[in-house]
Amino acid sequence: MRYLILLMCLVGLCLWPTTLSLKICAFNVQSFGEAKANNKKVMAILTKIIARCDLCLIQEVRDSKGEAIPKLVKNLNKFDKSHSYAHLESKRLGKTTYKEQYVYIYRKDVLEVRDHYSLQEGGSNYTSLFTREPFIIRVHSPSTLVKDLVLVGQHTCPKNAMKEIEELYGVYTEISKKWKTQNVMFLGDLNAACSYITIKGWRAIRLRNDPKFHWLIGDEVDTTVRENTHCAYDRLTLLILV
Repeated sequence: MRYLILLMCLVGLCLWPTTLSLKICAFNVQSFGEAKANNKKVMAILTKIIARCDLCLIQEVRDSKGEAIPKLVKNLNKFDKSHSYAHLESKRLGKTTYKEQYVYIYRKDVLEVRDHYSLQEGGSNYTSLFTREPFIIRVHSPSTLVKDLVLVGQHTCPKNAMKEIEELYGVYTEISKKWKTQNVMFLGDLNAACSYITIKGWRAIRLRNDPKFHWLIGDEVDTTVRENTHCAYDRLTLLILV
């Protein structure tokens, strides 16, 4: 996301015509912390947007006190009494003093979180290509044909976007071995457009060129809210083998 709080990537994941759909969202709220949590207008907008989703990945959570997300979830449960909302957050991630968290907010009466982890660095001689390691969760959805799905939340560093997106293919390989599944969705602000990704760069990205992966948000889509930009920074990439 490039400005304020009004961007959301939303997909209705209809896994079978006779079953319920699953709405999965990714939302870069841009420096979500104490100030926005105390702004009633901002919180009202956020609450209405997230209440449209069965699960929403929140990015750029920057709240050292850890109070903003619980307040948002509390608002959701008051606003939408037809569902029960819970959340799962990563550690504060970043290679410098600048840190962010990923947070999944989900309807616990619709989904069950079975497992989760953040990608770990390999050792003292290994330097991760990720500025913020992906936050990975495995969810169970009893009402859809695909019962189990792995979600990989990622917010890339703009200047390293091509390298980080390419590295996600290795993350997929690790997940498929760890959890014996190929039902995987990558979601988040990948900075996957405009000046951050070149045509030559796309050709080197396996996640883009492997036909098994479906990019649900195309290059022509504008996922920003500024009038002077038209870029598909935010993506949802899906591999489902029923």
